[in-house]
Amino acid sequence: MNSPDAVQALGALAHEHRLAIYRMLVEQGPEGLAAGVIAERLGIAPSSLTFHLQHLQRAGLIDQQRVSRQLIYAADFAAMRALVGFLTENCCGGKPELCGDLACLLPEMPYGDPGMTAAFNVLFLCTHNSARSIMAEAILRKIGGTHFRAYSAGSNPIAEPNPEVMEKLRTLGHDTGTLRSKSWHELTGPSAPRMDFVITLCDTLDGQICPDFGDLAVTGAWPLPDPVKFTGSAIERAAMLNMLYASLRRRLEIFTSLPFASLDRMAMKARLDEIADGGLPANAGFPSAGFH
Repeated sequence: MNSPDAVQALGALAHEHRLAIYRMLVEQGPEGLAAGVIAERLGIAPSSLTFHLQHLQRAGLIDQQRVSRQLIYAADFAAMRALVGFLTENCCGGKPELCGDLACLLPEMPYGDPGMTAAFNVLFLCTHNSARSIMAEAILRKIGGTHFRAYSAGSNPIAEPNPEVMEKLRTLGHDTGTLRSKSWHELTGPSAPRMDFVITLCDTLDGQICPDFGDLAVTGAWPLPDPVKFTGSAIERAAMLNMLYASLRRRLEIFTSLPFASLDRMAMKARLDEIADGGLPANAGFPSAGFH
């Protein structure tokens, strides 16, 4: 960092509100916070908050990223390190032993992009939260990286996930230690994470009813047959689970590669529908006998 950049950064921080915003974002970490959350926590009017956030952005201290319908702001930690390094590079006349070499107190930067990693919250729903939604949660956890957080729930959950599904997931290298069947009510209310996407996996043709999250998230329906209802032989069941897994993984690989930054809500909804249409229909390609 050079002197003009340092002056700009320090000037941006030389305001009570901007300093409070920046300290909050530094505390939050690379995931950042939505503008509305910042305004609520600090009691700053939205119009004033926009002005202060833009000032911090121009100084290179924070980054902005659109996630679904919200703007997420996060501290640029590389810029913070550069500023601290500039301020302390000549500390104590070149004798770091006198002050502990303040710049070296910062931990090493992680490999890869040091910028913000705001993530989409994705909820998978089915009636019992024992098979399809559990499988989808596990797959997205594995392939979604830091850009997606996967959840699953059911409108009428049973005691525990389907054993065959859990065994299949373990065989395919998924961590199943935290997977459990739960009610969708656990993921509602003010303390619950705000969902960006809610994808139902129920076979509606079988009369299953999935809860409606209204306009809180972009919704999609990827109806797939319930493996719990399949009563074929062990070989047939294994084949059915393999095809169900492949269908979900193919859809989720398409989903995670969508150009989220360039899609508005309506376009995103259309893409979710396209993914459903491009996947396997409710029973197509699955063993024809054994579903009840």
